[in-house]
Formats: sequence, structure tokens, C-alpha cells
Amino acid sequence: MSASTDQARADIRYIDDLLDPRPMRIETGIVRLDTGALVVAVRTELPGCKGRMLDWWFKHFETTEHLSWWHPLDHVAHNGWDEGRVKGERYVGATIRAVESLGDIPPVPAVIRFHDPGAIFGKGSFERALLAGDATAAVYARIGFGDGARLDENGDPRDGQMVHVVRDTSQGAVLRSRFILGLDDEADHSVPDAVGLGLLQHCYTEFAYLAKILPSLYWGDPANRDDVPVLW
Repeated sequence: MSASTDQARADIRYIDDLLDPRPMRIETGIVRLDTGALVVAVRTELPGCKGRMLDWWFKHFETTEHLSWWHPLDHVAHNGWDEGRVKGERYVGATIRAVESLGDIPPVPAVIRFHDPGAIFGKGSFERALLAGDATAAVYARIGFGDGARLDENGDPRDGQMVHVVRDTSQGAVLRSRFILGLDDEADHSVPDAVGLGLLQHCYTEFAYLAKILPSLYWGDPANRDDVPVLW
């Protein structure tokens, strides 16, 4: 496999490999593409969690307090969902605005618009992975950063994309995340490696923090009481 092909496989536009449980060439790290865009890959273990819990979380979180539970250090402010989100039912098609830092990188505004994850994988790939148990949930979004984050004609942020794929395991779940930054051809700056490494650390720690509380939050919803394990 050539170097250019390796880079193409790291691009978020070629992400069906996230649906394959076997080890990937890059589970955690950063890759600079020939275009100058930066790919960030992160693998996070989620002990005691399941894909359905992460799907529930994205349908329910809505306050700065919730974001601080998710990451006590990096998450600064939740500035609201738009009308596309219906609490407890739907976040796909909705946009959220928040303020986050990436470790040592100071806080910046972020805009994230969520899409059906099946749209970013090969035709039918996500559905087949769900049926096979190779995935149990996924999140796909377009992302932008800064006060002047640019949107395209569809209202999607132009800076980058992100995908999270969850697969249930005997010990809980494993999350594979992939971002591609620097997609806006009209932007007058490239994304430095430090930002990619900061995002890698942020992504790993936010989901590691969330895994510590997510099962109890999920079971605290009366709709999920039949799923509560008996611990005594």
C-alpha cells in the first residue's frame, strides 16, 4: 500500500474501517494529508457503557452543567441547541453551539451540526455493521471553530468533520473517534499539529470522564428502568 493510499484511508471520507473490529493502522494518533488537512484518530475504552447509552446522552444533554459532567476541565459553556433538536428524541439535523478548550489551548467557540451517520459510510455499511454487532451506535457531524466559524449554503460548518463509532464489548464498549480538520479551502490558516494533539487528548478524556457517570445517568431515566442491573 502506497503512502498516499495510507493517507487516503486515514481521511474521514474513507471510514468504513471504523466499522471493522480488527485493529486499524491508526487507532490513536494524527496524520497530515497531502491536502494539508489534519486527521485525528482516538480510541477510548468505555467500561460498563453500551452504545445505546451514548445515543441516549446525545439526545438528552442540554446545559453547561451537563457539559461539565462530560469534561470538568475543558467544557466551558453550552450556548444552546437550535430548533432541529427534540430532547429525548432527536439530535440528528440539529446544531449546537458551545465553548471548549483543548487542554492547554484556550477556550474557543465551537459550532457542531449533526447528520445521520449512515450518510458518511459506504452504502449500507453502517446498517450491516449494526446487524453484525460490529457497531452499536455512531455520531457524525460537521464542525467549526472560532467566533467567525464559516457555514456553507446548507448551514454546515466548513472547518471539519467528526465521527464517533461505538461497539459493545463484554466489558462495556469501545469508542473509535476520527476528526478531519482544515477542510475550509478559503480559510487563511492551516491547522497546526498542536491543535490536533490537543483535540486527541480532549476527545479521549471527555469520553473517559463520561464513562464514569453515563450508566447511572442512563438508568436514572425512567424509560430505562427495565435495563437496570441488580447489584445486590
